[in-house]
Amino acid sequence: MKVALLLGIATLSLGAASPAPRKVDLLIRGGTIYTGTAEPFVGDVAIRGDRIVSVSRHADVTATRVIDAKGMIVAPGFIDPHTHVGDDLTSDDAAKRLVPAFLMQGVTTAFIGNDGGGSPDVAKVLGSAAAKPVGINYAAYVGFGAVREKVVGEADRVPTDAELGRMKALVGQAMCEGALGLSTGLFYAPQSFARTDEVVALAREAGRRGGVYDSHIRDESSYTVGLAAAIDEAIAIGREGGLPAHISHIKALGVDVQGQAPAIIAKVEAARRAGQRVTADQYPWSASGTSLVASLMPLWAQDGGRPALLKRFDDPALADKLRAGTTENLRKRGGADKLLIVEGKYANRTLADVAKELGQDPVAAAITVIRIADPGVVSFNQSEADIAKFMQQPWVMTSSDASGGHPRVYGSFARKYDKYVKADHVITLRQFIERSSALTADTFGLAGRGHLRAGAFADVVVFDPKTYAARATYEAPTLLAQGVRSVVVNGVVALDKGALTGKAAGRALAHRPTTGMCR
Repeated sequence: MKVALLLGIATLSLGAASPAPRKVDLLIRGGTIYTGTAEPFVGDVAIRGDRIVSVSRHADVTATRVIDAKGMIVAPGFIDPHTHVGDDLTSDDAAKRLVPAFLMQGVTTAFIGNDGGGSPDVAKVLGSAAAKPVGINYAAYVGFGAVREKVVGEADRVPTDAELGRMKALVGQAMCEGALGLSTGLFYAPQSFARTDEVVALAREAGRRGGVYDSHIRDESSYTVGLAAAIDEAIAIGREGGLPAHISHIKALGVDVQGQAPAIIAKVEAARRAGQRVTADQYPWSASGTSLVASLMPLWAQDGGRPALLKRFDDPALADKLRAGTTENLRKRGGADKLLIVEGKYANRTLADVAKELGQDPVAAAITVIRIADPGVVSFNQSEADIAKFMQQPWVMTSSDASGGHPRVYGSFARKYDKYVKADHVITLRQFIERSSALTADTFGLAGRGHLRAGAFADVVVFDPKTYAARATYEAPTLLAQGVRSVVVNGVVALDKGALTGKAAGRALAHRPTTGMCR
């Protein structure tokens, strides 16, 4: 499957290189160039308008502006396939719409609407950029969760035939409006209440229009069906829905499944050998990020949403069942000292610390906190061995899963380079760059993105291999990354000498269905 994009302009040929023009707008000179497909070499990238006109060892051109990249790495702008920055990109705040945390890492394109949360009104989401300029490019998913809640609500039940028909129509319309595909977050209630066949029915609507199935799988741990069965389900949904399957932030989460990376990799490899398109993304952190409710509350207790959950807290008949389920989930997470609350009244304290402060056991303390709000938590629950195994697979691309309170928003790409390339040698520099750009662009059919070559869009990052690193930590998650010298988005310099220029040159990237089903 090749997914085309509505780019709004004529596409230049990506074939044989034509003679470089004499005059260009921007020349990136003398850096070590990683094109996304070839061995690196020292050379020049010439840009005119929003396009690259040449990538060569020496560009015989005159340029309005020259960026001296000697000693620097020059690479395609990084592409993040799993984020939660949609609110920033559509904000009324122009500074937020620049997405500084991404530009400071060299990220020039992001996907939004992941984990099943993408609005069915994709036309509105993508159309926002016309009135509210953005700093980076973005593509959007339609979310299974958003569609299901719109039609079925938050109840644990099977949709009627009429309701299923309405959901299918919403997905089809969203695809016609430019959605990249269907995303799910089957771990999260009320999406978790859906059976596989319901998800397949909606995925098929996306697949018929050339979309992708992207999934936060039903279980990354041992909460319900288990990690292995959840991977099997994601692969089956892609196969039965007739579309590529993409596993969001692949991991083995929690004490019961640590060490299972080789077995999970084998499942994906088997599907790929059978001819199915299956890929994954991964963020380079041992701690995940979610909410306290999602981490600890049994799914049955979440039926009906927050109001129903709070009522169950006060039902004596359910107290023992609720405590048993919450205790078991806490064990899977590794204990109360492995959950760091990052929002609200108890921010920057572990659940163990909160329990001690309140004079309660951890389960009672969790309920006390949830009664106030459902705060975000950082959950330390992955092994470095599993992280490395997944990272080394050629079908695993870089992502951030950017969400508040976690340093992955501000440092994922920079950390992956600094820790897993430079310090630990888990992957090579070339692998890091290609799996942060070209692999993502090619997997999702972002035409003209993810590569440095004549005719491609001029999305470029220039970074210092000696200093490129994350500064964000779990204790200080909003520190900007360091080491990126320049970022170019659609031919416009968005980061210059390490500082934001304030120029918003990003674009909404609308997927064009590959069939004639949209009229």
